[in-house]
Amino acid sequence: MLARHNDPIAAIATAPGRGAVGIVRVSGASVAAVIEAVCGRALKPREATYLPFRAADGSAIDQGLAIHFPAPHSYTGEDVLELQAHGGPVVLQLLLARCLEAGKANGMRVAEPGEFTERAFLNDKIDLAQAEAIADLIDASTEAAARSASRSLAGEFSGEIHALRDALIHLRMLVEATLDFPEEEIDFLQQADAKGQLERLQQTLARVMLRARQGALLREGIKVVIAGQPNAGKSSLLNALAGAELAIVTPVAGTTRDVVSQTIQIEGVPLHVIDTAGLRDSQDAVEKIGIERAWGQIETADAVLFLHDLTRQSSPDYLCGDVAVAHALATRLPRAVPVIDVWNKLDAAPSAHVARVAGHDSITLSAKTGAGLGALRQKLLDVAGWQSAPEGVYMARERHVHALRRVESHLMEAGALLAQRAQALDLMAEELRLAQNCLNEITGEFNSDDLLGVIFSSFCIGK
Repeated sequence: MLARHNDPIAAIATAPGRGAVGIVRVSGASVAAVIEAVCGRALKPREATYLPFRAADGSAIDQGLAIHFPAPHSYTGEDVLELQAHGGPVVLQLLLARCLEAGKANGMRVAEPGEFTERAFLNDKIDLAQAEAIADLIDASTEAAARSASRSLAGEFSGEIHALRDALIHLRMLVEATLDFPEEEIDFLQQADAKGQLERLQQTLARVMLRARQGALLREGIKVVIAGQPNAGKSSLLNALAGAELAIVTPVAGTTRDVVSQTIQIEGVPLHVIDTAGLRDSQDAVEKIGIERAWGQIETADAVLFLHDLTRQSSPDYLCGDVAVAHALATRLPRAVPVIDVWNKLDAAPSAHVARVAGHDSITLSAKTGAGLGALRQKLLDVAGWQSAPEGVYMARERHVHALRRVESHLMEAGALLAQRAQALDLMAEELRLAQNCLNEITGEFNSDDLLGVIFSSFCIGK
């Protein structure tokens, strides 16, 4: 992508399909030629002009609004032309083809996914975290996620990162100055309160990390798998959580034979809830496939709801099956994955005694009546690690969280080296430099071309 970022580009900027209005966007050195060919007249900067869009033979393709944004005051930082026409797919394709034809002499081509936003980043209109926030705003699945992405796009997250970086640079300056003037030794750092500066930096980082983790939760959500024996009420629980009849519910054991999933939101946090086939020994070929798929989902879960049937817990056969499933979960799940014991059918067995399992959270509910669902939703938020109100969170990605964790590690190492006094200051300076590089990765001031390719390839064409 970087090798061709000087080419003029064009693309349809609105979603595929029919609509009232569609937009064709052009950016780069050929904008003047396209304006002359398509509009037939000069355009006042940043002023919408209603006119016919002309084909090569002079006939009108459509009539609409043309807006010219001269560089550098445009989305990409280059000359940009936006043509707003009627939103029919054929009309927009004809208009795009005409723009490409008019800009052919200057090498105009169809834009790649995310290339307009990539150019905005390369031309310093936005940083990398803000560029990612644009895609997150488009993809937001909840109101809280959209508001958080908007805050990141406005620069709140980037501002936090820049403040951390500036404090880190100041500390680096003190350490480097001490290395340059060794006769001052450690007294210079003590007088400048280097230890206190480092501690304050770590405290600020901890607050940023907390908000970044919350933002990553809003973007990614968590995968919650409902597991248990047949007929324990797994499908009923999925339907109750989703508020819709998504899964078939019958008294027949083994009704669910494949994975059924639904994304729900709790306080704006997306939870990808997956109903699976009942876990048991089966000779039915189709059911066995469903059970294997269930285990595949369970093994990649962020949390497991282990469903028990209160009405059958005293049955020896059911109890043996529950014990077998519990043992299999303990064997096949990573230790870090939480398992929540959910005792279902409270409406049919209101006085049943619940057996507690050490190390497991336990919830008693009725998927049929909804009793206890509120407690389960709150428990899922706790498991996800949700701590902040949506209004105070900015959008972040897992790569941001990983980068901040590396910063935390480098600062901890720098603190340990500072305690060793002058003998380790050169190593401390290196740890601070590495921490600064990690912060720069977030905003894109230090990055690789491969990273840019991965990020912008996930954008839609025209953005």
